[in-house]
Amino acid sequence: MSLANFHEVSFPVPLALAASGGPERRTEVVTLASGMEARNALWAGSRRRWDVGSAVTRLETLQAVVAFFEARGGRLSGFRFRDALDDRSCAPGGIVSAADQAIGTGDGETVSFQLVKAYGGYARRILKPVAGSVLVAVDGVGVAASVEAATGIVTLAAAPVEGAAVTAGYRFDCPVRFDTDRLEVNLEAFGAGRVLSIPLVELVG
Repeated sequence: MSLANFHEVSFPVPLALAASGGPERRTEVVTLASGMEARNALWAGSRRRWDVGSAVTRLETLQAVVAFFEARGGRLSGFRFRDALDDRSCAPGGIVSAADQAIGTGDGETVSFQLVKAYGGYARRILKPVAGSVLVAVDGVGVAASVEAATGIVTLAAAPVEGAAVTAGYRFDCPVRFDTDRLEVNLEAFGAGRVLSIPLVELVG
């Protein structure tokens, strides 16, 4: 499934590397009369948030961010964002391998599989793989596959046989949007080293 109002362009990677933020969960916590807690997960998965304001330290950088913000229409359109902490199927800084992540099991008929990344028992759908980075294997043997870079769906030339393990490795971006319709810039304060707030939020498909 593709995301609505999404531009297949990347937020400048050098600025993304200086972002602060990470995954967010939504949990309801109720303290009972006994002092014990009842906890309930309101979201099935996580949603990531970042602030890239601290990366904007030069006027020309600020101008580039403003231009990018205007081209996206503020919160209107999404875009790709590279999360330096979590941007590949393997460990941070590691080398991608076709055996990194399980993405399906063959049934003799299915040829298309969604890229996912496992975090313990939680599987996150990977919607924005980096073009040219995806490696796929069936029972440990590399196979050719076409990749929809806008959805993270890989399609094999032939359906894996019943019970065959389908795995993949890849680099990926996170689909995000600006979480504000207003950038408030004070050039005098900016020149004095003021850190701007430019929030981003992950788009969940």
